Amino acid sequence: MNDLTFTAPLWVWAVLTAAIGVMLAVDLLAHRDSHVIGFREASLWSAGWIAAGLAFGLIVWAWQGGEAASTYYAGYLIEKALSIDNIFVFALVFSFFGVPDAYQHKVLFWGVIGALGARLVFIFIGAELLEIFFWTAYLFGAFLIWTGYKMAVSHTTEVHPDRNPVVRLVRRIVPTDPTFHGDRFIVRVNGHRTATLLFVALVAIEATDLVFAIDSVAAVLAITTNTFLVWTANAFAILGLRSLYFLLAGLLRRFRYLHYGLAVLLAFAGVKLILSETPVGKLPIPVTLGFIVLTITVSIVWSMAATRGEREESGTGNGRPGSGGTGDGAADGPDATAGGDPGRSSGAQEG
Repeated sequence: MNDLTFTAPLWVWAVLTAAIGVMLAVDLLAHRDSHVIGFREASLWSAGWIAAGLAFGLIVWAWQGGEAASTYYAGYLIEKALSIDNIFVFALVFSFFGVPDAYQHKVLFWGVIGALGARLVFIFIGAELLEIFFWTAYLFGAFLIWTGYKMAVSHTTEVHPDRNPVVRLVRRIVPTDPTFHGDRFIVRVNGHRTATLLFVALVAIEATDLVFAIDSVAAVLAITTNTFLVWTANAFAILGLRSLYFLLAGLLRRFRYLHYGLAVLLAFAGVKLILSETPVGKLPIPVTLGFIVLTITVSIVWSMAATRGEREESGTGNGRPGSGGTGDGAADGPDATAGGDPGRSSGAQEG
């Protein structure tokens, strides 16, 4: 599979990893106190993360030229667009468990760290398979086309975090207290370390993101198998996922037709990957980048125009789908305390 052949030196990987670590540390320190993240704060952080992602593309441009930068931007945009679908599911998970608004950022922070690790593993495995076995492109391509089809026809399928096999396994092997204890994941109950409901919600977020990781990594690998570009496109898109959630969660109902655009992007990535191993060869990066931008723009404009004038349903708090005590899903959560005050249960001590 022909692709960009430059290899990033080890020191570049080290510097990039350190930079990502610093950015995560700054984010953690800025939100070390559990509080509800409002629209203004989410907007500022989202703008900062997007600026960082776009600025890195300029660094790639100066370092490796326009083709490499265009490839990075194409991967970044498709990953950013697919991350919006993650937000739909995250909102449902938070609503199901009734996670209070003030604790959602902490769950997403550790969820993002897990997502980065999972994507790094998938990137190296997927890129290696594509380089060694040419027929892997057909398998990945067919998988992306099938995923796009399923997204288009069954996007309304309900998500049941309690049925996730990973969540069920954790509940079986780890003692779990079905209540919240502030923003703690682990507490001591009667002298024993016990997982809180917030920890179960984190496991649900991580488990669902694994599915998204497979789709998104495969989609970017359809654009390039250069592991450095695939990793950086994924990393910078994922880093802003938390702030993007708080920015867009209240508008999710207006993105009525966005999933059709995402489905088209996944199918396009699948076709592109398959064509790369045929006489047609790779589609030019400008064509790929233009198609991604056009598809995202059309689906968002279509959604916003179709829902113009509709009154947003609102509950208590800030009205986000994942707000503690709001949304229909919270009533079906594992414990009645999920939607109320996240106080500590009797006999529990923070671990």
